[in-house]
Amino acid sequence: MKRLKTTMLTITIVLTVLVGATLLFMQQPTFGSNPATTRLERIKHSPNYRDGSFHNLTPTAVMRENASYAAMLTDYLNKPKDNVPPHALPSVHTDLNALIDDKPTIVWFGHSSYLIKSKGVHILVDPVFSGYASPVSFFGGCFPGSNVYTADDMPTIDLLVLSHDHYDHLDYKTIVQLIPKVKRFYTALGVGAHLERWGVPANKIVEFDWWETQKVADQIELTAAPARHFSGRSLSRGKTLWTAFALKLHGYDIFLGGDSGYDSHFKEIGAKYGPFDLAILECGQYGKDWPSIHMFPEEVATAAQDLKAKTVLPVHWAKFALAYHAWNEPIQRLTKRAAEQGLDVTTPQIGEPVMLGSVYPKTVWWNF
Repeated sequence: MKRLKTTMLTITIVLTVLVGATLLFMQQPTFGSNPATTRLERIKHSPNYRDGSFHNLTPTAVMRENASYAAMLTDYLNKPKDNVPPHALPSVHTDLNALIDDKPTIVWFGHSSYLIKSKGVHILVDPVFSGYASPVSFFGGCFPGSNVYTADDMPTIDLLVLSHDHYDHLDYKTIVQLIPKVKRFYTALGVGAHLERWGVPANKIVEFDWWETQKVADQIELTAAPARHFSGRSLSRGKTLWTAFALKLHGYDIFLGGDSGYDSHFKEIGAKYGPFDLAILECGQYGKDWPSIHMFPEEVATAAQDLKAKTVLPVHWAKFALAYHAWNEPIQRLTKRAAEQGLDVTTPQIGEPVMLGSVYPKTVWWNF
């Protein structure tokens, strides 16, 4: 009996220490902050917020019904060899300060990070330049060759646009490095709490609920549009909103997709704000166990048609392995479906400029 009591006491002490260490670890700045005070009061008035969290337009489970966590662990531990590329990805070195900008020009940096320049205005979307997509540097590392651009390479940023607060879209280290270069941050409801904790002045943050519009400057307008996803940087989910954006830029219409599963919202956005000259859509990190929060490549093609997009730029691939598919499977499947449906897809290498109306790279560079 005495030995049992000693064992139980030891287990209790160990568990207490582990819980305490975890709570202490999660106080680090990288985890951000939940919305509070005035920001939280605004959130409570959102039609998309109830019972303490944000909700999708359609009921959406992060994991499919009856998903097996044991099977997912097995999948994780037995990722196929081609989950990561066999050698460094090719890239193009572009002087971002010298981009031709009489028409909107887009430079993709891998995954969901890209720069748009038009008539002297720089717009940076979901920048992640730390080299990893997680709160710790030893997990979620980038592919060799995919991290050739850094925060130091960025020009002065007029608009930094953030779709949601997941680590592969909102990177603490990158944001802190960019703060001196950014004139204003545009994001979804609640995400500003993270930014303020990291040192962004409150008067530089603009937060959107779905369907809200801001006229940013002459001939530049940004509208938040629904996405089917979720949010969260710690143990709780849904404290901040996730969003896509419809961008009107000097006579062009661009869809900034963020992360989203497929649903009827794409048709509604297309009806309200389409046709789009370019739709930048996530294409990657999908899986059978989370079918509602990320699109399969064939759904990307359907979403593009719903949006009435003239051309699609697929992102959310070629930098991180956050799912179990082959690293180049997303682009292979999308381009196959696009060819069948007559959908125009541009496939730049990392760093290779896309210029609306004139330059749409289509090199097949990923077959290795």
